Amino acid sequence: MESTRQKKVARLIQKELGDVFQREGQIFARGSMITVTVVRVTPDLSHAKVFLSIFPSKNKQEVIETISEDVKKIRHELGKRVRYQLRTIPEIYFYIDDTLDYVENIENLLKP
Repeated sequence: MESTRQKKVARLIQKELGDVFQREGQIFARGSMITVTVVRVTPDLSHAKVFLSIFPSKNKQEVIETISEDVKKIRHELGKRVRYQLRTIPEIYFYIDDTLDYVENIENLLKP
């Protein structure tokens, strides 16, 4: 069960990372749109799992690898944005959020 503080920090990170990807997303993913869908923060606020939805979905793995290589730059940008709200910036780990692909697969199976 997440505490109120975890939820607030997760929402703050989600909002700010979404803004970072909106403004500088073309650096990490040329021709793809990146959406931060979920952020989960550990109880000690030292690690954050960030789930990304990437459209179009044909080169997801390449985009995640590119983003993972630039995690220091992204964390630094996040730190500049939340420096007055958080004492320490959590380590960030990026994962692919494949729920949209799952929903599309289910819809295709249910079509007559």
